[in-house]
Amino acid sequence: MQSITIKGTKRESVGKVATKALRNADKVPCVIYGKDTIHFSAEEKAFKNLVYTPSVYTAVIELESGEKFETILQDIQFHPVTDKILHIDFYELSADKPVTMHIPVRLEGNSKGVKDGGQLLFTNRKLNIRALPGNLPDEIVVDITDLAIGDKFFLNELADGDYEFLHPESMVVVQVKTMRAAIVEEVEETEGEEGATEEGAAETTEGSEDSKE
Repeated sequence: MQSITIKGTKRESVGKVATKALRNADKVPCVIYGKDTIHFSAEEKAFKNLVYTPSVYTAVIELESGEKFETILQDIQFHPVTDKILHIDFYELSADKPVTMHIPVRLEGNSKGVKDGGQLLFTNRKLNIRALPGNLPDEIVVDITDLAIGDKFFLNELADGDYEFLHPESMVVVQVKTMRAAIVEEVEETEGEEGATEEGAAETTEGSEDSKE
């Protein structure tokens, strides 16, 4: 898997005052969890190619002291209004310990079903896999050339000895439907979402009335 290097500085103070000062200086407070817990900070712009991309990378954290840690991004917090990065957690990789990651799926080829007037439904654009760090792929490629109208590409067709998929084998990754069937499915999904929203709104309203009392 491709890697991005982040240069940072170890943090001696981790209190609220120190953290606020870092953010005011456009730096991001971070933590590496692993054999030891390491607190460090880095320029916010240093995370641009790691965070704002559909691709997945490991991150090598290189501190001023010369220490290096091979990690994966575990959690990230954004400001609710400005979307500035507030905090990032990293997990230190170990060559003999498997990790779980969301890996993007890339479609390859031109489906004959689409050429015949069908519509491609690509609903699972990322897949959860578990693998040793050395076996983590950059992406998972699905060849859709032979997919005709009505065909489905199932997860079990992607079986690989280097990593394990954390989904049911019968899960559909991509499929080709007739245009009408695809439209009906999209409408049903939309109606389902609207119904759930309305129910949620009703529950919220009742809750707000209770709180007023």
